[in-house]
Amino acid sequence: MGFINNAKASMATDAAIRARENGQTVLVYKFIEAHTASKSTAPMQGMAEQIQAIEAEGWYLDHMAATEGKALTGERVAIVCLFRPA
Repeated sequence: MGFINNAKASMATDAAIRARENGQTVLVYKFIEAHTASKSTAPMQGMAEQIQAIEAEGWYLDHMAATEGKALTGERVAIVCLFRPA
C-alpha cells in the first residue's frame, strides 16, 4: 500500500477509535475514489484497506452506497459506508 493509501487507512482507524471511545453505535464514513477515468471493472485503490482498518477496530460494514460526481478537482466516486459495532 502506498503512502497516500496508508495515510487514508490511518485516518479511518483514528475515526473508528474516536467513534468507539465516544460511545457511538453507528459510524458513517465517506471514502473518496479519485480515479474514475477508467470505466472498466477493477479494484478501487486503497478502498479495501480503509474498510479493513475500520473493521480492525471492532466495527463491521453494514450498508454501503456509492455516487459519482464532478467537483472542481474532477470526476470522483464517493462511497458512503455505515458501520456498526461488531
